[in-house]
Order: sequence, then structure tokens, then C-alpha cells
Amino acid sequence: MNAAPALLGYAALVGITAPRVLLRSAWPHRAPALGVTVWLALTVTFVLALALAAAQLATPTEHLHAGLAGLLHACGVGSGPADPDPGTAERLAVALPVAVLGTWAGAVVHRCVRAGVHRARHRDRLDKVGVRCPRLRVTVLPHATPGAYCLPGLRARVVVSDSAVRLLSPRQLDAVVEHERAHVAGRHHLPLAAAEGFAGLFPRLPLARHVRAQVALLLEMSADDRALRRHPDAVLATAMYELAASRTPKGAFGVAGPDGPSPAVVRMKRILGPRPAAHPALRSSLASAVLTAPLLPLLVACPPGV
Repeated sequence: MNAAPALLGYAALVGITAPRVLLRSAWPHRAPALGVTVWLALTVTFVLALALAAAQLATPTEHLHAGLAGLLHACGVGSGPADPDPGTAERLAVALPVAVLGTWAGAVVHRCVRAGVHRARHRDRLDKVGVRCPRLRVTVLPHATPGAYCLPGLRARVVVSDSAVRLLSPRQLDAVVEHERAHVAGRHHLPLAAAEGFAGLFPRLPLARHVRAQVALLLEMSADDRALRRHPDAVLATAMYELAASRTPKGAFGVAGPDGPSPAVVRMKRILGPRPAAHPALRSSLASAVLTAPLLPLLVACPPGV
């Protein structure tokens, strides 16, 4: 039996149903780093399911009764002797999944390279107009809008506008800088690039529509958690409020949009409210699911004992 329908059904489950379940779950906000891993694992298993479905659609029926070894050989990864004169179907069975995987990998690499070029140009501009602050170990940028951000990667640095230095108290400023350093230390630009690359390939897919925003939000929460190890909750929350309110029209801060509360509001509520840790059993179960998710399409395509 051809496994393509099962693989496409699995891809639909991952691409449509799984995001809805995750969005309704509370545990990602309790364990944001694990939440990022789960979202990215869904993108990996979705792409693998599509690649294997493409191979199955191109594989002749007679190759599907050879069991696991025959299917692996048809996919081009078997260890047996190669067909000396492969037909069109065999070539497609290799070319189609390679094209799917290559397109996905290319989109992620393109995002990383483009962001790296943009950061390099931005660093060059900072060297000309920014001022190094030895106490904070940041670059202070003259700008009327209070803000702070980081440039990860090579020659990473944290940037704070001079208006933010004037607006925030020393403790608030230290908390904001620690948050940005967490992004650099955690290399958060890499999982974000992976999410953006996937979202760019499948813009109409629910998983693609949500993965970028959710990964970005969870990475912010992960950076918040690192800052909260050294600074009180109220200090970081008030600093976030001051920065967000300075960029928001008067009276509009905290007003929910069509997609719900803004990420800043969600983060502040999380910081000031109770933050129960995810149960160890839940963490173990999710970690196991992350490890096995990429293997599920392979098991669907090549069930043992067939």
C-alpha cells in the first residue's frame, strides 16, 4: 500500500491541528525554551512528511512490497546495490524529496545570510555614530525613541538609545541590558531564522502563520527569565512598560488587537503573575516527543515488518 495518503494526513495533522493545540496550552509560557524546540520540531517533521510523501507518490507500486529495505532503496538511502538503469519513477523518488528538503534548507540559510549581512552593515553604522559605555558594556545610540536591542552573531553587541538611558532608572537599565545579553548568549537569532524560513515557504499554512510569532515571543520570555535571575520582577516589568509606552499612542497601550494582547502585555503579565515551573514529567514527555517527532514520518513511510 502506498504510504503517501498517510504521510499527507500526518502533515495535515502537524500543519493544521498541532498549532491550535499548542496555542491553547499553558505550558509553553512556563518552559519557553522547550516551547521553542517543540514549535521547530513540528516544522522539521512537517517538511520530512512532505518530502517522503513526494517520494511515495513517485514510486511505482511494485517497489512498495519489498519491505523496509525496498522502500529505503527506492528513496535513495539503501545500502544495497543501485539499479544500474533507474527509471523515471526512481529518479523522481530521489529528486522530489531532495527538492523539498533543499528548498526548506535553502530558505533557512537565506534568512541567516541575509540577516548576517544586515547586521554587519548595521554594526558599521554603529561604529560611526554610537558611543561605547564601559559601565554598561553597551553601545549608546543617539535616538529620540527609547529602545534597546542586540546584534547577535560575530562581534555581537547590545545597543541602547540615549533617550532610554535618560528614561530608565539604573536598575531598570541593567535589567533591560541583561535581557538583551540573554538573546546574544542564547543565539536566539538562529531558531528565529529557522522559523522565518519555514514561514516564508508555507505562508497559508496555520503552522507557518503561527510559528514565527510564537517562537519570537517564547524567545523573549526565555530572555526575560535570565534577566529575572538577577533583577526583581517589578524592575524588569516597569522598564518594559516605560519603553513600550513611549512608543505607543497615549491611551492605546494594553489595548488588545485583532490577534489578542500585544506580546509586551503578555510578557508583563507573565513576569508579574505567578510563574509555576513546568512539571518534570511534562518536560520529559515533551523532550521525548521532540526527539521522536522527526522519526514519525519515516515510520509511516517505512513501517517495520511490511
